[in-house]
Amino acid sequence: MIIYCGAPEACDICQASIETEFIDGSTRMGPWANMCPSCYQQFGVGLGTGRGQHYAKQADGTFAKIAG
Repeated sequence: MIIYCGAPEACDICQASIETEFIDGSTRMGPWANMCPSCYQQFGVGLGTGRGQHYAKQADGTFAKIAG
């Protein structure tokens, strides 16, 4: 299991609080961002190597990679 160290508190695009999941990925604008699922749907370019990773909050409070 891959754990994200220093998980973000808010989406880099809309500033919504990150509660249960986020995507660390490339955007259509070019730069990478930590995005909430809503912003990822609008601005993300996909999951996988060089594209993005999806993380979900675990019972112990850490965020583990679940896709990408």
